[in-house]
Amino acid sequence: MLASQLPVLIVLLCLGTAAKVAVIRSGREPNALARLGPAVLVPGRFRAPALLACGAAELVLAAGLLLTTHPIFRFATVAFFAMSTYVLLELRRRRPDAGCGCFGEVSSAPVGVRSIARTMALTGMAVVTVWAPVPGWMAFAQPSWEFALAGLLVLAVLSPEIDELIERARHRAPCEQRRGPAEGIMLARLRSSGTWRAHRAELTTAEPYDSWRELCWRFFAFKNHQQDDVVFAVFMAGRRPAVRVAVVEADSESLPSYTPVSA
Repeated sequence: MLASQLPVLIVLLCLGTAAKVAVIRSGREPNALARLGPAVLVPGRFRAPALLACGAAELVLAAGLLLTTHPIFRFATVAFFAMSTYVLLELRRRRPDAGCGCFGEVSSAPVGVRSIARTMALTGMAVVTVWAPVPGWMAFAQPSWEFALAGLLVLAVLSPEIDELIERARHRAPCEQRRGPAEGIMLARLRSSGTWRAHRAELTTAEPYDSWRELCWRFFAFKNHQQDDVVFAVFMAGRRPAVRVAVVEADSESLPSYTPVSA
């Protein structure tokens, strides 16, 4: 049982490395890397090296788990996923538009509760494997199917990348190039969110005075009782999209005019 999650951890670490290397080799421009995981938190010229360093660390951990029972790799894996949880919390606070970058470009959706819960689950799985008496290759040779499948099911439920892969399979284009849901549908999704309920009482009306699209986001602008602009941003992909809000005070610069972006 203690070794049951070793194959899951090893495969996910290798997938994470491969996805990050693929993003770098694809020649994506630096501005695109600025929306992915650890690259968000470093200056522009260090973004690609930071993503590669993260991938290299994942590969080293995967090799250590696969080939040895040395505790340094077991504890380092726990520390890696615990640190990943902290980084995602920081991303959600400081850059709510950025994705976790866990699996490269497919992890470009804004960090949400599911992504954070997944790294917490992976931290718990890594803790369990600390006391596993066998290396990973033996766990692959003699897997505990029940526990391994249970771990995979939990991770699948907590992985927003699956939603993105399904969307890409259906539409064959990145979300910024797709025809998004109608404005009324996006407004309904906004009104069903906790962010809307938290700010509804501040607004003078439930109808926005302006709306526009930028890439994968739909923006709705309202006025509050102080005549400040309250702008909600709703991510256009996923069944439960991320919703962000910002308040622009009335005595500050007015909101710029936006040209609608056509998919």
